[in-house]
Amino acid sequence: MASAVVCAEAPGLDPRRESSSLLFYRAVRDLKPVWMLEDIRTMEACYQEEDTLRTYSPSEALLYAIVHDHQAYALYLLTHYPEQALDSPGERFCCGSPSPHLSMAVRYDRQSILGLIVQESRRALRPDPEDLVHLACELQRSEALLLLLGTGADPLSLDRDGRTPLDVLLEKLRDSGPGGIHRERRQCLDTLLLFMSRLRFRMRATLERDPELWTGLLGEDTFRYLSGRSPAPLLMAAMRAVLGGLRPQEFPQNLQQLPVPAALLLGNI
Repeated sequence: MASAVVCAEAPGLDPRRESSSLLFYRAVRDLKPVWMLEDIRTMEACYQEEDTLRTYSPSEALLYAIVHDHQAYALYLLTHYPEQALDSPGERFCCGSPSPHLSMAVRYDRQSILGLIVQESRRALRPDPEDLVHLACELQRSEALLLLLGTGADPLSLDRDGRTPLDVLLEKLRDSGPGGIHRERRQCLDTLLLFMSRLRFRMRATLERDPELWTGLLGEDTFRYLSGRSPAPLLMAAMRAVLGGLRPQEFPQNLQQLPVPAALLLGNI
């Protein structure tokens, strides 16, 4: 899965400009106040790019805020620069994703900032990258996965290899083996199944070929459900009904108000 990283400075960079650039990076890293960060960011000629002196854009500043979990600065940028903050960053940043801010928030497990970005993306009608749910499953980010699915991400999307997110998680469980530590994988699996109104995945035949292995990995109820031997467990069906009543636009706020223990949302079903 791709991520965004800051590329090395171009050769021959003026040491004074390099110092200004490093000053901004360190200030975000050290969680300095927002007013100070904006003063540094908007300094004339904060850094040099291809013989051009320029300042950091709100988009580039937001990437720094995500990496260092500066929640106040991320909120400021998304509030004051809602369009520019989610634009593509400059060439100085190596971005392998069409939505680098969302991907970085998932990769670094920045749940609060991810919620802010998701809300702003929805308001701006920006589509999520198709592999974002896959990335959350690959990295076993159960809370990020819950937020993405609850705000409208597709649990049945396919990656470039034709895998659904469920396929990704089942592969993770299989590769870890019966003696592996499965807690994070199971939390992601349980979360994903809450949002799948129908089962569509290509590993069903794999489950049926080795029921003993998969019963040990998944538990009998989940194995029987995924292999088509029984309907969804009662608790899963009940939680689907509860979550289905939440509007995607208000999901993060409404989720906090549910009279449901967090263990039921992010625990074994």
